[in-house]
Amino acid sequence: MSAQSEGNYAEALQNYYEATRPEIDPYDRSYILYNIGLIHTSNGEHTKALESDFRALERNPFLPQAFNNMAVICHYSRSTKVLSSGVASDPKDRREFHNLFRPGEQAIIQGDSEIAEAWFDQAAEYWKQAIALTPGNPGNYIEAHNW
Repeated sequence: MSAQSEGNYAEALQNYYEATRPEIDPYDRSYILYNIGLIHTSNGEHTKALESDFRALERNPFLPQAFNNMAVICHYSRSTKVLSSGVASDPKDRREFHNLFRPGEQAIIQGDSEIAEAWFDQAAEYWKQAIALTPGNPGNYIEAHNW
């Protein structure tokens, strides 16, 4: 984790991928996959980030950080592929949903309010899931509470 905190994302990513090989505990593996997703997000590789977050949630569906990361990606990030499906709630459906990737902010910039609304709705669903997993801590995901 020191490589990640120091901003050496290439080294951190390599370390996390190496750590996934021997790790069999699904809970521990979920955090490794979540950290891989964070690095991909930082690198602007949003599809890879979402895939890592989905894999993390398959192993640990009680990981609010992964839901938050997915919400942030849906809301703020940019891509050029067209969204053609609705909100997905099942982890396997979520993968399919994000294979057609065009986030909300980019859709607004391009003047497509319908697609923007779908992405913002998806972000809201992910944030609701993150908040539901941390009910006793109103300071978590403050951007989601205020959104």
